[in-house]
Amino acid sequence: MPFSKRMFDVSVALTLLLLLWPVLVGTMLVLLLAEGRPVFYLGERMCSPTRSFMQIKFRTMRVGADAVGGVTGGDKAASISPLHRILRRTRADELPQLINVLKGDMSLVGPRPPMRSYVEAYPEIYGPVLQSRPGITGLATLRFHQHEEWLLGRCRTHRETEAVYRRRCIPRKARLDLIYQRRRTLWFDIALVCQTAGKPFWRTKGRNDFPLAPVVARIEPAAASAGVAVPVPAVTHPAE
Repeated sequence: MPFSKRMFDVSVALTLLLLLWPVLVGTMLVLLLAEGRPVFYLGERMCSPTRSFMQIKFRTMRVGADAVGGVTGGDKAASISPLHRILRRTRADELPQLINVLKGDMSLVGPRPPMRSYVEAYPEIYGPVLQSRPGITGLATLRFHQHEEWLLGRCRTHRETEAVYRRRCIPRKARLDLIYQRRRTLWFDIALVCQTAGKPFWRTKGRNDFPLAPVVARIEPAAASAGVAVPVPAVTHPAE
């Protein structure tokens, strides 16, 4: 990680924690009173193909709902309360990850940290992607996250959720992550952080993602000229 990027991460994370500590404490109390313990969710994620860490988030599912593993789709909708949905929609559930940033497990901007099972299943994809430190937000988060929610929200079984995620989400997010990796600059990071801060107020309806500024949006079509190619994972059962 470039020194300037690390200094940006630390300074912004510390500033946000100092400014938002009332929000963090208030969210903890509301969750404790409304949903009970535990308030936090600790999940293993990968920051490199061989090194893991414990990602910290506010809990946004019923206790034990993640026992089946994998990403969250329509099959887990009954385990998400209205309060949980608000936290997910505003991304307030991810504020505790600022602690991961200070520890050096994550960056503010980068690919979303994947689960070990996906990294082990698709080393040809995550090997290149995880050359960048995982982030709280990133190009793939802004350009694809809402569409991913739309895709997975239609799934009704764990098997279907896994198939759709592996076939339709992993390659597309990886492609965007590699575009970011090749064109990463401090100013690009600042732009993505600013776009993320405004995303809850610009959330679109349906399957469309948050519209990035034109200078950022033009990066995705540059993938072909940048030589970004991501293999499509094979699945053993239909994705639809």
